[in-house]
Amino acid sequence: MDDDDEQTRADFGDAVNMTAGELKDWLDTDDSKAVGQKDGGGESTGHRSGRRIVEILGKKKADLTDADLAHMRKVVGYVRRHEAQRPKGDITDTDWRFSLMNWGHDPKKD
Repeated sequence: MDDDDEQTRADFGDAVNMTAGELKDWLDTDDSKAVGQKDGGGESTGHRSGRRIVEILGKKKADLTDADLAHMRKVVGYVRRHEAQRPKGDITDTDWRFSLMNWGHDPKKD
């Protein structure tokens, strides 16, 4: 792995603050399935990303592929963009939080 890959791993580790188990359990909830942009009424982009994140979290560093690293960069960008749009007030039961959780980031853990 080169320095860019190491930085990607570090940034991903900062952005994804849910464990694989927490994320997997979350993705099984109705709230998780209800949020996000859906292509043709199917699974949302974020929900699909969450399943991919669970896979990535289960891999050893040496087993990460270029596609995994690309997805990790996508996750980091999504979390950073959406964290910047944090709504005022209690975020506990908001679509904003639920969407971020689909991407492996629970803002209540910050």
